Amino acid sequence: MSQHHCHAFTLWELLWTMSLLGTLLALGAPSLREFLVASRRTADINGFVSAVQLARSEAAKRGAAVVVCKSADLHTCAGDELGYDSGWIVFENSDDVRPPSRDMSEPLIFAYEPISRGSIVSNRRLYEFRSYGWRSTNGTVTFCDALSRARAVIVSYTGRPRIADVGPGGRPLICADLP
Repeated sequence: MSQHHCHAFTLWELLWTMSLLGTLLALGAPSLREFLVASRRTADINGFVSAVQLARSEAAKRGAAVVVCKSADLHTCAGDELGYDSGWIVFENSDDVRPPSRDMSEPLIFAYEPISRGSIVSNRRLYEFRSYGWRSTNGTVTFCDALSRARAVIVSYTGRPRIADVGPGGRPLICADLP
């Protein structure tokens, strides 16, 4: 006849294991939060850089003005009351209206809704890209995460975006009030 032996933890071993796991979790949680917040900000920055690069290439391909503007509904451009933290769209400005605004007959090329809970502010209401030989709108879009860390996308007159951790003259970037 065979005997079955049960192997189990004692209460003391279980308490030590649980306290060790609790300590490790408490130490790792802030790092995980910082990682998630930074990842969301990076995703939004990449979304804006993609929009600028797409608008620049579409302007050259279509031979028409292509606009990146902030948008609350992801269909039309918003006014000065909103920041880019509501979202942005890329569209062809077929009717060449000044200032550019999208009507429903103009092709919507791209729409993006930010996933971070920070603020996204720009010194320009919109960015317009024209075909070769024309100057584009230059400006800076500052992305601040929920921990008030900032990065900026700087768009040159040629329409080339670059990412920076400091502002003009090496000054630190300033985060606007977070929602």
